[in-house]
Amino acid sequence: MSLPALTLSLQFARLAPAEAARHRAALPRHRVARWIRHALEREAEITVRIVDADEGRALNRDYRGKDYATNVLTFDYAQHPMVCADLVLCAPVVAREAEEQGKTLEAHYAHLLVHGTLHAQGWDHETSPEDAEAMEAREVAILAALGVANPYG
Repeated sequence: MSLPALTLSLQFARLAPAEAARHRAALPRHRVARWIRHALEREAEITVRIVDADEGRALNRDYRGKDYATNVLTFDYAQHPMVCADLVLCAPVVAREAEEQGKTLEAHYAHLLVHGTLHAQGWDHETSPEDAEAMEAREVAILAALGVANPYG
């Protein structure tokens, strides 16, 4: 299977040294690229930024009007012919969710990167129950192809 080309920038914002090491270990560049490329339908330029709770909260508040840090934010800038997007993941939220859900940090990051990449291509789970079901099924299929367990089941 030929996967779409990806230009990837992987950034780590200010995190405590121990936290930074933990999240960097869960996000080797080659795996991040693989997870995203499997979710792509066409060529893309994507920046993945791992942030702390303060930056995550500020971005969610400023761009979505929600005053809390969330797991992943997708900022998509162009749809045709290339996907151009920023995926912002909040390290403390991702770590907490992974622990609560009994998942590895790596598996949860894989899911959220696939989820965010689908959003960058126009998929939306907030528009209707049918759209949510379709997006969830797409995520599960992509993750299964990557050897990652169903995050919903």
